[in-house]
Amino acid sequence: MSTLLFILWFFAPAGLANTAPVFVAKIKALERFSTPLDLHKKYRNKRIFGDHKTVRGLLAGIAIGALTALIQVLLYHNFSWAQSISLNIDYSGVLTVLMGASMGFGALFGDAIESFFKRQLSIPSGHSWFPFDQLDYILGGLLFSLPFITLSVMQYLILAFLWFILHPIITVIGWKLKLRDSPI
Repeated sequence: MSTLLFILWFFAPAGLANTAPVFVAKIKALERFSTPLDLHKKYRNKRIFGDHKTVRGLLAGIAIGALTALIQVLLYHNFSWAQSISLNIDYSGVLTVLMGASMGFGALFGDAIESFFKRQLSIPSGHSWFPFDQLDYILGGLLFSLPFITLSVMQYLILAFLWFILHPIITVIGWKLKLRDSPI
């Protein structure tokens, strides 16, 4: 049980960052930041990422990753339960916030790379590409956590499985809340 709590705790900055673009896309005041990351450029006559990968979403993901990590730091300093689920990782410093921002960036980086391959394979934006839609942010978030921490192989496997399972659940919840156009 402690391993599962740790996995949820550790990967929360990336997991929440992955959901941030869906929420900020609904905020009218942020529309001016909806510039596509690929600036409408093409590779082999196909968009690099598409319209759904935006500067707004990337910045929101990085900010949510950092904010989540800042909350973890505050909880770690003030509650013994936060220290106990952190296992042997010190969540007390500014590096934690930097790691959260990095993991947030990584989650969206992974999603953008997956989007590139979807565009190149002519898979329409918003259509499911199982299992890559569920793995992209996990691999990206983990890749960008490596400069800060290395987990055990078993922790990586549990993390990938757990967050792989959580992804479609969170997606359906977003659809039910009318934040997404489709449940998958």
